[in-house]
Amino acid sequence: MEMPEYFTEWSIRMTEVLADIGAGKDTVIERRRTFLRMECMAEIASKYNGQDFECFHFGSQSEGTTTPGLESDIDFLASDNTANIMKDWGHWKAGMRNLLMLKDDFTPPQQYLLQKIRSDTPEPVTSLRCDLAVKKDSGEVLYSADRIKEYIEKFIIENLNDNRENIHRNGPSVSNKPNWDNVPAFHVCKPLPEIQQWIDRCRGRHWPSVQLLDAARVAPCFLVPAGHPDSDYKREEWRPSPNLIERMMMFSFNMTQIKCYIILKLIKKALFTKIVGDVITSFHCKTLMFYTIERTHPSLWFGHNLLILISNCLCILRKSLLLGRLPHYIIHGVNLFDGKVSKMQQRRLLVYVDSMIRSNLQDVLTIDIDKIGSRLRACSIVQAGEKRRVCVRDRISLLLNFESVNLCSKMLVAIKYKMHSSNTTVQQNITCLLRNVFYCSTNVRMKTVALECIKHLYVVHTLMQLSNCLRFGNVFDINIIRRLKHTLNTDVASNRLKLASILYCSGHIHAAVRVLEDVRRRFHSKVKAVCSYRVLVIDGVRDLNVFNNMLTGNSDNGLSEEHFAFCVQFSRQESYCTPVALLFEMNRNITEEGVAQRHFAAKRWMDSAEVDARPLLHYLQYLSYGGLGERHKQQCALLALKSCIFDTSNTINRYHFETAMNLLGHCHEMEGDYTKALHFYSESLSCYNTSNNAANWHVRRVLRLISG
Repeated sequence: MEMPEYFTEWSIRMTEVLADIGAGKDTVIERRRTFLRMECMAEIASKYNGQDFECFHFGSQSEGTTTPGLESDIDFLASDNTANIMKDWGHWKAGMRNLLMLKDDFTPPQQYLLQKIRSDTPEPVTSLRCDLAVKKDSGEVLYSADRIKEYIEKFIIENLNDNRENIHRNGPSVSNKPNWDNVPAFHVCKPLPEIQQWIDRCRGRHWPSVQLLDAARVAPCFLVPAGHPDSDYKREEWRPSPNLIERMMMFSFNMTQIKCYIILKLIKKALFTKIVGDVITSFHCKTLMFYTIERTHPSLWFGHNLLILISNCLCILRKSLLLGRLPHYIIHGVNLFDGKVSKMQQRRLLVYVDSMIRSNLQDVLTIDIDKIGSRLRACSIVQAGEKRRVCVRDRISLLLNFESVNLCSKMLVAIKYKMHSSNTTVQQNITCLLRNVFYCSTNVRMKTVALECIKHLYVVHTLMQLSNCLRFGNVFDINIIRRLKHTLNTDVASNRLKLASILYCSGHIHAAVRVLEDVRRRFHSKVKAVCSYRVLVIDGVRDLNVFNNMLTGNSDNGLSEEHFAFCVQFSRQESYCTPVALLFEMNRNITEEGVAQRHFAAKRWMDSAEVDARPLLHYLQYLSYGGLGERHKQQCALLALKSCIFDTSNTINRYHFETAMNLLGHCHEMEGDYTKALHFYSESLSCYNTSNNAANWHVRRVLRLISG
């Protein structure tokens, strides 16, 4: 295909524009690092919860092949390690949940049935003793893909207190989060013939490389619950999915290939959707990329050729539409148009793609996602400049860090809840957990995340020890305090505030003040609060502008400063290290009906005291300065507490507003101003569920004080 003269200039401009909107090399690497880290967190959490899942993030977010405007979903796959997937009878294992892969002449390509095999002897299960199984006309008991998805849906409704309307299915995914695809799976460790056939086909080509093919041979595949739309057994069928192989191929892309793929997705979302709706998916685009890279000499994959490379991808799409067939790149015999793109839609899209190629991609100038079109239509190549580009990169990096620390916070709250609600002692639980997480740290893939998890859990362990010291009136072991100092840098404030609380409750008020002053210096105005379970109730919490504002005024320091502060949580086992007013938060409800109203997430933290870090900082300052008799500083702390609570620009960081109001009311109660105290307690009740709010107890107490 002859390249128009202006394609080189356009290509260079497109390369620069993509870098300007956050599709540069640093951001791609940061996205990959973040989501690989998040999948390790999920796996560690699953193991402590008594499950045995291998967790993965696949798709655009984890590949780094997205931009803010594409609003790509988060793809999560959990592979159940408790099942043994048998390719043949020789793979049977005693004591395991054995499932035999079945395929006959009537089974569509890329589909399998899973027959249940007994765990005590290598013989088929003959009776239906499991709700997840169905019996075939020929007598085989099958593990049903559709029943699995129904089970997950039921679990979400019953255990997460969610409505059925909020649950959406998308292929093999069942999720109650609108931007997440959660896929259950089984892994197949033995090589599949489909994969070996693909490896043989690719031998001798410049791509995939020999090293990639060797790695693909030993990489496990997954079976996901998805049937062929035209199959008689589509409700029972499982589809092999070579996600890990596809991830290796995506990670082998150079930056020009990544940008070419991103542009294809922009075209798909901004242009193809207007013609045929959303029937063309990112996976179609990814498959086009695989074929294009395979058929294009490596010397052409440079930025100045970007537009001609996109044309090559569209030419492959045009040919596929002409033939009515886009073959799966790895698994032979699978047409990716089947069940996705109707014949009518294929014809309509063919006309448009042909027109687009003939007009030399002029329609790319009309893409409004991330303002791509307007940026390209500029009269000359206008680069954003290195400073602005760094700003875009840094705010996306902050968003990714926020997602990571938010998941870490959620995981720790869930672990602590399970630990505290167990029949065994908390000390036994946390010792066992530390041992298990340390074992995870021997896995190279999970080492970094496991060690960070150990740091968080060690704080909990140490605080419980110190709380017991106070409980029995023992003198603090100074070595415990010294060890605690090594775990304070998990975020800006939360563990430091806990240390200050310990020092205050033990009478070491001067030391508490020094810690609080250190926190105040660190707690700059751009710090963002992180709450694991109330993050969804605040609009715009993930808006990129929020993270852009966090960078304003801190450009000299870049991302070297700490930017996040966890909510501070005190469990019942830490009650002797907890200020008295927060003990009421551990008993929020006044009736059993109130407890019954709590949804699944609330149950995980409502029996603890949880408060935003900044209000707690000023509350502890008020208590400490008051204990030292420094009245002026105490009044300044009270004003600072009021300011951070009522500052409208800080709304996005207020997760536990009712608890902060209770602390403010308690300050006025200690001032002897019972009228103001009652006012703030009443405000607390008006802003949050009255049946699960500690203000109920405060109001009753203050009314008794007023009445004498």
